[in-house]
Amino acid sequence: MSLVFAGIMSHGPGMTARADRADPAVRDPFFASLDRMRQALEAARPDALIVVAAEHFANFFMNNMPAYCIGMADQYEGPIEDPDWLRIGRRTVPGNPDLSRRIIAGAMELADVAYAEEWKFDHGIMVPLNFLTPRYDLAIIPANINCQGPPLTPLHRAYAFGQALRRGCDAVPERIALVGTGGISHWPATPNSGRINEAWDRDFLDRWVRNDRDALIDYSDEDTLRDAGQGGFEIRTLISVAGACEGATGDLWFCEPIPIFATSGFAGVMNIG
Repeated sequence: MSLVFAGIMSHGPGMTARADRADPAVRDPFFASLDRMRQALEAARPDALIVVAAEHFANFFMNNMPAYCIGMADQYEGPIEDPDWLRIGRRTVPGNPDLSRRIIAGAMELADVAYAEEWKFDHGIMVPLNFLTPRYDLAIIPANINCQGPPLTPLHRAYAFGQALRRGCDAVPERIALVGTGGISHWPATPNSGRINEAWDRDFLDRWVRNDRDALIDYSDEDTLRDAGQGGFEIRTLISVAGACEGATGDLWFCEPIPIFATSGFAGVMNIG
């Protein structure tokens, strides 16, 4: 059946941990856009949701850091962070190992990917699920792109990873949804935490909405680090969604800087119908 839904959204832990400290004039319309995404996701009636995230050294470390990894467990636990701090209760999230295995096999026709039967979810996945699948009743297939430990995968390979995911989705009869999560410009765990380069964010999202492959991959890591911080490397997850929707364009539903969340709040979808 291939993809029935594809979108992108923020995953900053402040979205739940510090929601009460955000300016309601910006927070409320942002959360409304995420609820709109939840409704669109539910209307697509997916059998499973692939979440492409930038895992934050919760499972993978520099002694074993896959460029790309897809989960194929029957269930996952999260969040790995203190649930009282993140304000998301620890829970078990359903997976679908058979479906994961078939999607991985299809993706391997185009890309080499690692896979894992054990995976602890951190805020990079749990925050999006909190907004998009609040009942935690949809099978989740996690996918990780290394956005933390150099050498990082080139951006053109992140786009190609999305194409490989699409190949895997096309190979199965189930209805698959895809969400890429991350930050755009942000400087987490540094003295610049809370800094946001709004112009850079909007330029990147304009490229994403147009699904302009050449423009999306036309960033060097040196320029990204300078203009968008080390957190800006997470654009790889968003670029992968564009790759999975090659030939389609998107709509940006929301983008505003929210410093208390340490990143812009953003939500957008690709028009794949």
